[in-house]
Amino acid sequence: MKHGVALPRGRGGFTLIETLVVVALLAVIAVMATPSLVAWHVRDQVDARARVLLSTLSYARSEAVRRGARVTVCRVDASRRCLASGQACRAGVADWSCGWAVMVERTGTPMILRAQAELAAVSIAGTQTNLTFTPPAGQLIGSFRSFDIAPHFPSGATQGELWRRCIRIAAGGRPRIADGACGAAS
Repeated sequence: MKHGVALPRGRGGFTLIETLVVVALLAVIAVMATPSLVAWHVRDQVDARARVLLSTLSYARSEAVRRGARVTVCRVDASRRCLASGQACRAGVADWSCGWAVMVERTGTPMILRAQAELAAVSIAGTQTNLTFTPPAGQLIGSFRSFDIAPHFPSGATQGELWRRCIRIAAGGRPRIADGACGAAS
C-alpha cells in the first residue's frame, strides 16, 4: 500500500496462451476462407474478360458502320501483330487469351483502333480466324461465331457452368453474352 491506497491485483492484459489461441483461430479461419477468395477472384477475371471481349466486338461492329470500312478483330502477339489461324502466342496457347486488336485498313495499311493485352488466367476458346465486320450494317463475314470463356487452370472450386461465360455473335454482327458454356442448354 502506498499512501494508504490499495492497488487492485487484477490482470492488465491477455496472457500468452490467450493470445496464441486467438492467433490460431484466425489462422484456421484464413485457411478455410482462402479457396473461396481465390475462386471469387477467378470468377471475377472470367466475368471481366467476357465483358471486355463483348465490348470489343460491339465496338468493332459500330466502327465498321461509322467508318464505312471493314473492321477486323484478330488475335495478336506481344507486338500487336495479328496471329495466323492456330498460331500460338508467347504464352504457348492458341486461343484468344493471347490478346486481340481491332484494326481498320486505311490506304493499304492496317491501323490499330483498340488492343487488349493477354491474360493467361482466362481461356477464351473460339474461332481461330479473324472476325471481319462489314459496312453498311456491321454484318460479320461468315456464319455464327461463339467464344467460350473459362478459367484457364480450373480447380475443384472453379469447375462447372457457374465459372463459364459464352459470347455468341450472330451473322448480323450483334454479340450477346450468356452464363455457362456455349454448348450448354440455355
